[in-house]
Amino acid sequence: MVHRGTVEGVGMSALITAERQSFWQDRPTLVTGATGLLGAWLTRTLIDLGADVVALIRDNVPHSELVRSGTVHEVKSVTGSVTDLDLMCRVFSDYEIDTCFHLAAQTQVGIANRMPVPTFESNIRGTWNVLEAARLWPETNRVIVASSDKAYGDQAELPYNEHTPLEGRHPYDVSKSCADLIAQSYAHTFDLPVAVTRCGNMFGGGDLNWNRIVPGVMRWAIRGEQPVIRSDGTLRRDYIYVLDVVDAYLTLAEAMVDGAYTGAAYNFGLNRPLSVMEITQHILAISPHPTLEPMVLGEAKNEIKDQYLDSSRAAADLDWAPVYSLEEGLKETLAWYTTYLNT
Repeated sequence: MVHRGTVEGVGMSALITAERQSFWQDRPTLVTGATGLLGAWLTRTLIDLGADVVALIRDNVPHSELVRSGTVHEVKSVTGSVTDLDLMCRVFSDYEIDTCFHLAAQTQVGIANRMPVPTFESNIRGTWNVLEAARLWPETNRVIVASSDKAYGDQAELPYNEHTPLEGRHPYDVSKSCADLIAQSYAHTFDLPVAVTRCGNMFGGGDLNWNRIVPGVMRWAIRGEQPVIRSDGTLRRDYIYVLDVVDAYLTLAEAMVDGAYTGAAYNFGLNRPLSVMEITQHILAISPHPTLEPMVLGEAKNEIKDQYLDSSRAAADLDWAPVYSLEEGLKETLAWYTTYLNT
């Protein structure tokens, strides 16, 4: 296990240690959803650690951080979807996968509300296909499935802990509740070494879903345009920087030796819930246009009012804690978008 101490300074180098490199060197590792926000940064880190990375890529996304960073040229890339079981079985066997990070998903709440079936296909069917391929491949030593804090649904008692029931009600939330339970089913029924992560709202450079609050507000702020908040601004969420999530995934995977943590689920968050208006103000304060006044529409529907996590189990079991403060993460993210939007 990599000991989580205080890291001075920020950047990806904070995640690279000799002990960690020794673990990942030449390890056959599959990342589904490699062009996504987390997928791109996790893949880059795994390459820097010396892992033998296979990236599953469904669509060509030229502005993905995976492509912009050149990481796509350093991995074995497979074009296809997790909804194709035959493909997933071939990937596990052809590339002799030892470790799988299953991140591929439709991640937009609004899209799920408008078109639920594609979300169910990718998030639910995709998850059981990955797990079935892993079950059939005898050399699978660990699978980490990306669930979400949304899997808990709307709860009266907060923060969520890992004993909170999974009670999603709206399409995206339900898709994550289902994927989470399917992962636990494979662990408990087939003894597949799979664990589940439930993260707060992730942010970082490379998220090109502009209807999300962090990238959307940053684009408006960089351009000097009035930010627009779809909700009433009071919804509270747990925000976490993408490199802290990369560290969390690596830490959990490194702990999953000889079947350890099979069937376990872990929350990963900053333990600092903020309203939509508060995160907007944090972003504006570090932007070139700190006096911009957001327009509040109050139009968001099927959104849970408050969602935030208790990450103490990850601290106790895995010795994990966030390395980056909210301010550090936002500054690094703003720098990424400033470069991206001005080139």
